[in-house]
Parts: sequence; C-alpha cells; structure tokens
Amino acid sequence: MAQWGAALSIIVALGGAALLGSVHKIDEGHTGVYYRGGALLTSTSSPGFHLMLPFITTYKSVQTTLQTDEVKNVPCGTSFSGGVMIYFDRIEVVNYLVPAAVYDIVKNFTADYDKALIFNKVHHELNQFCSVHSLQEVYIGLFDQIDEHLKMTLQEDLTSMAPGIIIQAVRVTKPHIPESVLRNYELMESEKTKLLISQQTQKVVEKEAETERIRAVIEAEKVAQVAEIKFGQKVMEKETEKKISEIEDEAFLARQKAKADAEFYTAQRTAEANKMKLTPEYLQLMKYRAIAANSKIYFGNDIPQMFMESDSVKASAALDSVADKILDLIKQRRNENPPAVLAMRAPAGVARQC
Repeated sequence: MAQWGAALSIIVALGGAALLGSVHKIDEGHTGVYYRGGALLTSTSSPGFHLMLPFITTYKSVQTTLQTDEVKNVPCGTSFSGGVMIYFDRIEVVNYLVPAAVYDIVKNFTADYDKALIFNKVHHELNQFCSVHSLQEVYIGLFDQIDEHLKMTLQEDLTSMAPGIIIQAVRVTKPHIPESVLRNYELMESEKTKLLISQQTQKVVEKEAETERIRAVIEAEKVAQVAEIKFGQKVMEKETEKKISEIEDEAFLARQKAKADAEFYTAQRTAEANKMKLTPEYLQLMKYRAIAANSKIYFGNDIPQMFMESDSVKASAALDSVADKILDLIKQRRNENPPAVLAMRAPAGVARQC
C-alpha cells in the first residue's frame, strides 16, 4: 500500500507540473509565437491564456504596440579636412509591428528582429550621412535634418525588407565632438551671437529712425493739411466778400441808373411840358402879365429916352417887337437842339424895372 501511495503522489506531481508547463499567458499588445523542437510553428496567439504541449513546445511574446529602441554610443566619421570622429550618445527609434506581420518577421529575423532591422540599420544610415557631410554640417548646419533623414531611409529599407514594421519617429541627440573643436565652435557661436545682437540692435535703430521719419512726415502732412484748410477758408471768405461787393456795386449801379433814368425822364417830361407851354398865345399872355406887373419900361439905346405910363401905345409896340424876337430865337434853337428847357433872356438894350 505504501508503494502504491508513493507512485500515485509521483503521478500527481508530474501531472501538475505538466499542467503548469502547458498553460501560459500572452499580455495585451503582444502576439505569441511558438517553437517545437526549435522550429517555428505557423500558429500565433492573441492576448489571454493559452495551452501548449509541455516540455516540447515553447513560446515567445512579441510586442505589437509602440516601442522605443535606443541605439547608444554610435560613432560617426565626418568628411572633408581629414575627417573628425564624433559620437552620438543616444538615438531613439519609435516604431511598432503590425500583428498580421508577426509570423513573417519572426521567421525571417527572429523574435529579436529589432537588432537586425533597427539597431544595425541606424548605425549604417548614420555613417552614410556623416561620410558625405562636413563636421560643420553635421554638428550645426544639417543637424535638424538628421532625424528626418534617418526616419525616411529606415522606412524605405524596412518597407522593402520587412513590411509590417512602421517607423513613427526618430530622435537624435547632439553629438560629442573633440574638446579643441568644441571650443572653436563655442567661440564661433559666441561671435555669431554678438553679430546677431549687433544686427538686431541695428534693426532696432533703423526701426526707430523709420518711426521718427514717419512721425515727422505725418506731422508735416498734418500741418500742410491745416494750412491748406485755412487757406481755403480765407479764399472762400475773400470770394464771399467779392461777391457781396459785386452785389452791392450792382445794387448801387441799379439805384444810380434808376435815379439817372428818373431824372432824365423828369427833365424830358419837363422839356416836353415847356415845349407845349411855349406857344405864341402863352407868350402873348406872359407879355401882358409882364406889362401889367411893371410900372415903368425903359427901352432904346439911350437911357434918357424913356416912355411913361401915358405912352402905353409906344410901350406896347416895343414889347411886341421883343416878343417877336424871343419867338424867333426859340424857333432857331429848336431847330439846332433837341427839346429842352430854354432860358429866356431879354435882348440887349431892354431893361425892366419893378
């Protein structure tokens, strides 16, 4: 009985060990690949618990999510001027493997595919880049293009050699260069910084001068515009005054013309009235009125010769002679001049006394 118990215990122990060896777990973001007798099996497994033949079948978990491969201490020899050996401390390659391509990648490059496809290719491509560029270009001039260059060349090679590996990004640290060269570069950077500072200072001064010039131009334009506005106002005032003066002159001229026309019309009407009044009958009437108004009449060439009131016949004859001479004179002047008011003057040798 004791022997049977010991044998049963051994069987149970072996069964438990076999069970533990057959059950395995694949983590999320990984794909399981299997080997039997060292040969890769075609079957793969997804995340979770799985069974396999214990002691005969083995497995490996291959990551299919984003991973970062760090390539450290990469030497790089630059070209030109004898070449300088520099070292990149760390180059990081961010990549991931498509789950559907796991079997082919592992079959061709093993489960540690990144050593052959990532690490070795980074060394090769980086040295290819340094071999055709100078230290100045690698360290300063083209340093910002190294990561993009590595990403592009790695992806092109992987697409043809191992489709299924995707390069997402490449990060390159600043390389280490010899101390003597580094001091020269530091001095050069210092001088470059000084040059940039002086250039920026010059730009600031030029900008300030330009600002002052623009301000002066604006002020001058403002003054010119104000002067132009004031000049326009003065011109408008003078034009207004001129128009007012012209209106006043025209009004004055119109008044004077109206006044002159009125005076002319008055004189004309007076002359016409006088013309109508100076008839023989009117003159005869005026003669008799004058005779009636005068107490004495003197006529003739000699003053002592006179006629008294008693000599009325002779006086009447003399007055008739004077009236006839006046009528002849008026007719003569009417023929020589237009109608007008004619002044009557007694002929020489005739005097009147009141």
